[in-house]
Amino acid sequence: MEEEKKYEREKIAVVTGGVRGIGLGISLALKKKGYRVYALYSKDEKSAAAAQGEGVIPVKADVRNEAEIVAFFSVLRHVDVLVNNAGIAVAAQLQDTSAEMLDELYAVNVRGAFLCAREAAKKMISEQSGCIVNVSSVWGEAGGSCESAYSATKGALIALTKALAKELGYSGIRVNSVSPGVIDTAMNARFSAEEIAALKEEIPLGRLGAGDDVAKAVLSLIDCEYVTGADVPVNGGFSVV
Repeated sequence: MEEEKKYEREKIAVVTGGVRGIGLGISLALKKKGYRVYALYSKDEKSAAAAQGEGVIPVKADVRNEAEIVAFFSVLRHVDVLVNNAGIAVAAQLQDTSAEMLDELYAVNVRGAFLCAREAAKKMISEQSGCIVNVSSVWGEAGGSCESAYSATKGALIALTKALAKELGYSGIRVNSVSPGVIDTAMNARFSAEEIAALKEEIPLGRLGAGDDVAKAVLSLIDCEYVTGADVPVNGGFSVV
């Protein structure tokens, strides 16, 4: 973190959950675009080390922990891009979903994004410039059976995106979201081969998404300077079936 002082004129990007899966793809894509990328993670040291080997700067900070998030952003001179990617999922029928499960989902998927957006916005407002992209889910709009709690948190993230776009637009800050469908990552490893085949049949493009597909959508929102408050589906047409 001390090295930040030497590179204060560089473009700075922060990606939560940025050392593996979709987040790592986004981190690497931003690095290729010339950003100095800080990838927040909570416990996956092996993935953090691998990401560091690819030029990403891993920072151990739990998005649920307000003190840790405030401390991290306080040492940055500026923030050009924030990607709120950190998220967890739980598949369970409503009657089997405990309040504790709901609270944990909300803490990571919504509270974490809120805290990071708040602290990044403080830096961005002073610069009158910045871009925030939240990673939601197709279930945030369509709702997923047996994933009611997860769907609720992702719907909240889309609502947060729209509210922040209205509030921060006057400060030159754009806020958008992407909503991936079924992406081929470890988070979806729970599906059997038969379930994957059935999912592919429901997707017009006939395949699962890749992390790179989401990264490209995120980069497009960063580059499009007259787009804010939008939610971009990245699901191969799944949501229009």
